Amino acid sequence: MLEQEIARTRKRRRKVDPSLSPRVIAYVRVSTEEQADNGGGLEAQRSTIAREIARRGWADVEWIEDAGYSAKDLDRPGIRRALAALEAGTANVLVVAKLDRLSRSLLDFAATMKAATDQGWNLVALDLGLDLATPGGEMMAGVLATFAQYERRLIGERTRAGIAAKRASGTLRGRIGRPLTIAPELRDRIRAMRATGMSYPAVAAQLNAEGVRTARAGARWYPSTVQRAIRAA
Repeated sequence: MLEQEIARTRKRRRKVDPSLSPRVIAYVRVSTEEQADNGGGLEAQRSTIAREIARRGWADVEWIEDAGYSAKDLDRPGIRRALAALEAGTANVLVVAKLDRLSRSLLDFAATMKAATDQGWNLVALDLGLDLATPGGEMMAGVLATFAQYERRLIGERTRAGIAAKRASGTLRGRIGRPLTIAPELRDRIRAMRATGMSYPAVAAQLNAEGVRTARAGARWYPSTVQRAIRAA
């Protein structure tokens, strides 16, 4: 099952075209207001990225920062603006000094890589030597996607185990999700998928392909189901 999903994902990918004139978004982030105020963390990232920009001869570069934002998810104004520009085609490279500046969540990063390959833009993480326009970067993306799939399955198993324990203790009766509830991990993942630019139908298709149950234990996701899940408290 896992091997088939990886194969399907690879078939869907559009290769990054290195011949395209690079229109680069250089993204930097620090998580605390103190770091944002003193500028040390931001400047270190800028220096690292600037050296790479000079080495590659990139001329068309836009700097975007999120100062004082955690990387627990992609709900940040800067990265959302960057991803929107990449999806629209007004930029075609996203570069970060370190992977954790983009996200600390493997699932978020895997979703961002998928958006990059599906939409035809390049993702560069300098600390890992990750560059989706190279064979090595493509291989690393596949490895990270495999681990992300494993993490998704672990989350699913923990969710099911938690539900079973609640049923056994008598604290959960009847159909799951009445009123509508959804595991926080799954809700966060759906929001992250949307933040990378995936449409509601695309998110629903991905969840259906993985066999993820809906918030009300249904077998199939629809765009409207995804919308309700995102709004669920």
